[in-house]
Amino acid sequence: MISVRYSLQLVVMGVSGCGKSTVSQAIGEKLGLQVADGDDFHSAESRAKMHSGIALEDADRWPWLDRIANHLADCKVGATYGGVVACSALKLAYRDRIRALVPDVLFIFLDGSSDLIRERMAMRQGHFMQLSLLDSQLSTLEKPTSREKDVVAINIDNSIESITAKIVSAIEERQALERVVSI
Repeated sequence: MISVRYSLQLVVMGVSGCGKSTVSQAIGEKLGLQVADGDDFHSAESRAKMHSGIALEDADRWPWLDRIANHLADCKVGATYGGVVACSALKLAYRDRIRALVPDVLFIFLDGSSDLIRERMAMRQGHFMQLSLLDSQLSTLEKPTSREKDVVAINIDNSIESITAKIVSAIEERQALERVVSI
Protein backbone atom coordinates (compact mmCIF):
# COMPACT_ATOMS: atom_id res chain seq x y z
CA MET A 1 0.00 0.00 0.00
CA ILE A 2 1.26 3.47 -0.87
CA SER A 3 1.06 6.14 1.79
CA VAL A 4 0.36 9.51 0.17
CA ARG A 5 1.02 12.73 2.01
CA TYR A 6 -2.05 14.92 1.58
CA SER A 7 -0.93 17.83 3.68
CA LEU A 8 2.17 20.00 3.71
CA GLN A 9 3.46 22.12 6.56
CA LEU A 10 6.25 24.36 5.30
CA VAL A 11 8.41 26.96 7.01
CA VAL A 12 10.28 29.27 4.64
CA MET A 13 13.25 30.34 6.73
CA GLY A 14 16.28 32.61 6.66
CA VAL A 15 17.44 36.01 7.79
CA SER A 16 15.40 39.14 7.32
CA GLY A 17 15.45 40.37 3.73
CA CYS A 18 16.10 36.97 2.11
CA GLY A 19 12.60 36.88 0.57
CA LYS A 20 10.69 34.66 3.01
CA SER A 21 7.36 36.49 2.65
CA THR A 22 7.55 36.75 -1.13
CA VAL A 23 8.59 33.12 -1.59
CA SER A 24 5.98 31.89 0.91
CA GLN A 25 3.27 33.71 -1.02
CA ALA A 26 4.47 32.24 -4.33
CA ILE A 27 4.64 28.71 -2.90
CA GLY A 28 1.22 29.08 -1.31
CA GLU A 29 -0.31 30.15 -4.60
CA LYS A 30 1.44 27.40 -6.55
CA LEU A 31 0.54 24.59 -4.13
CA GLY A 32 -2.79 25.81 -2.77
CA LEU A 33 -1.48 26.28 0.77
CA GLN A 34 -2.64 28.69 3.46
CA VAL A 35 0.02 31.41 3.76
CA ALA A 36 1.00 33.23 6.93
CA ASP A 37 3.84 35.58 7.75
CA GLY A 38 5.73 34.81 10.93
CA ASP A 39 5.94 38.54 11.61
CA ASP A 40 2.19 38.49 12.26
CA PHE A 41 2.76 36.14 15.21
CA HIS A 42 5.15 38.52 17.04
CA SER A 43 3.91 40.22 20.17
CA ALA A 44 3.49 43.99 20.15
CA GLU A 45 6.48 44.22 22.49
CA SER A 46 8.74 42.27 20.12
CA ARG A 47 7.64 44.39 17.16
CA ALA A 48 8.44 47.55 19.13
CA LYS A 49 11.88 46.20 20.04
CA MET A 50 12.74 45.40 16.42
CA HIS A 51 11.37 48.74 15.21
CA SER A 52 13.69 50.42 17.71
CA GLY A 53 16.66 48.41 16.44
CA ILE A 54 16.80 46.12 19.49
CA ALA A 55 17.49 42.46 18.73
CA LEU A 56 15.08 39.93 20.19
CA GLU A 57 16.23 37.48 22.83
CA ASP A 58 15.27 33.81 23.04
CA ALA A 59 12.72 34.64 25.75
CA ASP A 60 10.95 36.81 23.14
CA ARG A 61 11.10 34.07 20.53
CA TRP A 62 9.82 30.96 22.37
CA PRO A 63 6.15 32.02 22.55
CA TRP A 64 6.38 33.34 18.98
CA LEU A 65 7.68 29.99 17.71
CA ASP A 66 4.92 28.19 19.61
CA ARG A 67 2.28 30.40 17.95
CA ILE A 68 3.77 29.62 14.53
CA ALA A 69 3.92 25.87 15.20
CA ASN A 70 0.34 25.85 16.51
CA HIS A 71 -0.79 27.69 13.39
CA LEU A 72 0.90 25.10 11.16
CA ALA A 73 -0.59 22.25 13.18
CA ASP A 74 -4.03 23.81 12.72
CA CYS A 75 -3.42 24.05 8.96
CA LYS A 76 -2.78 20.31 8.91
CA VAL A 77 -6.14 19.61 10.49
CA GLY A 78 -8.14 22.41 8.97
CA ALA A 79 -6.91 22.54 5.40
CA THR A 80 -6.79 20.01 2.63
CA TYR A 81 -3.27 20.92 1.58
CA GLY A 82 -1.70 22.54 4.65
CA GLY A 83 0.14 25.76 5.21
CA VAL A 84 3.31 27.72 4.70
CA VAL A 85 4.75 30.26 7.14
CA ALA A 86 7.58 32.71 6.56
CA CYS A 87 9.68 32.45 9.76
CA SER A 88 13.36 33.19 10.34
CA ALA A 89 13.95 29.98 12.41
CA LEU A 90 17.59 31.02 12.65
CA LYS A 91 18.78 28.52 15.26
CA LEU A 92 18.57 24.75 15.36
CA ALA A 93 16.78 25.07 18.71
CA TYR A 94 14.10 27.23 17.06
CA ARG A 95 13.58 24.68 14.31
CA ASP A 96 13.47 21.91 16.90
CA ARG A 97 10.83 23.88 18.83
CA ILE A 98 8.63 23.91 15.72
CA ARG A 99 9.41 20.24 14.96
CA ALA A 100 8.24 19.27 18.45
CA LEU A 101 4.72 20.47 17.62
CA VAL A 102 4.75 19.78 13.87
CA PRO A 103 6.83 16.60 13.25
CA ASP A 104 6.14 16.54 9.50
CA VAL A 105 7.27 20.12 8.91
CA LEU A 106 9.57 20.84 5.97
CA PHE A 107 11.90 23.83 6.21
CA ILE A 108 12.86 25.77 3.08
CA PHE A 109 16.10 27.62 3.84
CA LEU A 110 16.60 30.71 1.67
CA ASP A 111 20.34 31.26 1.57
CA GLY A 112 22.24 34.12 -0.02
CA SER A 113 25.12 36.52 0.36
CA SER A 114 24.93 39.20 3.03
CA ASP A 115 25.53 41.86 0.35
CA LEU A 116 22.48 40.75 -1.65
CA ILE A 117 20.31 40.57 1.46
CA ARG A 118 21.51 43.98 2.68
CA GLU A 119 20.68 45.44 -0.73
CA ARG A 120 17.17 43.97 -0.63
CA MET A 121 16.55 45.19 2.91
CA ALA A 122 17.65 48.71 1.98
CA MET A 123 14.96 48.80 -0.73
CA ARG A 124 12.11 47.83 1.65
CA GLN A 125 9.78 50.59 2.75
CA GLY A 126 7.94 50.69 6.07
CA HIS A 127 9.11 47.34 7.46
CA PHE A 128 9.58 47.24 11.24
CA MET A 129 12.76 45.15 10.96
CA GLN A 130 15.63 47.59 10.74
CA LEU A 131 18.61 47.08 8.42
CA SER A 132 20.87 47.59 11.44
CA LEU A 133 19.67 44.22 12.81
CA LEU A 134 20.88 42.20 9.81
CA ASP A 135 24.34 41.66 11.30
CA SER A 136 22.71 40.34 14.49
CA GLN A 137 20.60 37.92 12.45
CA LEU A 138 23.59 36.76 10.41
CA SER A 139 25.59 36.09 13.58
CA THR A 140 22.63 34.25 15.15
CA LEU A 141 21.99 32.11 12.06
CA GLU A 142 22.87 28.45 12.48
CA LYS A 143 22.74 27.25 8.91
CA PRO A 144 21.03 23.88 8.61
CA THR A 145 23.40 20.97 8.19
CA SER A 146 22.98 17.67 6.38
CA ARG A 147 21.81 16.14 9.69
CA GLU A 148 18.58 18.11 9.35
CA LYS A 149 16.85 15.86 6.83
CA ASP A 150 13.74 18.04 6.76
CA VAL A 151 15.47 21.10 5.27
CA VAL A 152 15.77 22.09 1.62
CA ALA A 153 18.34 24.83 0.97
CA ILE A 154 17.71 27.20 -1.93
CA ASN A 155 20.03 29.95 -3.18
CA ILE A 156 18.17 33.27 -3.46
CA ASP A 157 20.32 34.65 -6.26
CA ASN A 158 17.56 33.80 -8.76
CA SER A 159 14.14 35.07 -9.79
CA ILE A 160 11.12 34.30 -7.60
CA GLU A 161 9.81 32.08 -10.41
CA SER A 162 13.04 30.07 -10.47
CA ILE A 163 13.19 29.80 -6.67
CA THR A 164 9.56 28.68 -6.56
CA ALA A 165 10.11 26.08 -9.28
CA LYS A 166 13.14 24.67 -7.42
CA ILE A 167 11.17 24.44 -4.19
CA VAL A 168 8.19 22.73 -5.83
CA SER A 169 10.54 20.29 -7.55
CA ALA A 170 12.30 19.51 -4.25
CA ILE A 171 8.94 18.92 -2.52
CA GLU A 172 7.77 16.63 -5.33
CA GLU A 173 11.04 14.65 -5.17
CA ARG A 174 10.73 14.26 -1.39
CA GLN A 175 7.12 13.11 -1.66
CA ALA A 176 8.00 10.63 -4.41
CA LEU A 177 10.78 9.25 -2.20
CA GLU A 178 8.39 8.97 0.76
CA ARG A 179 5.92 7.04 -1.40
CA VAL A 180 8.65 4.63 -2.53
CA VAL A 181 9.86 4.10 1.03
CA SER A 182 6.36 3.39 2.36
CA ILE A 183 5.37 0.80 -0.29
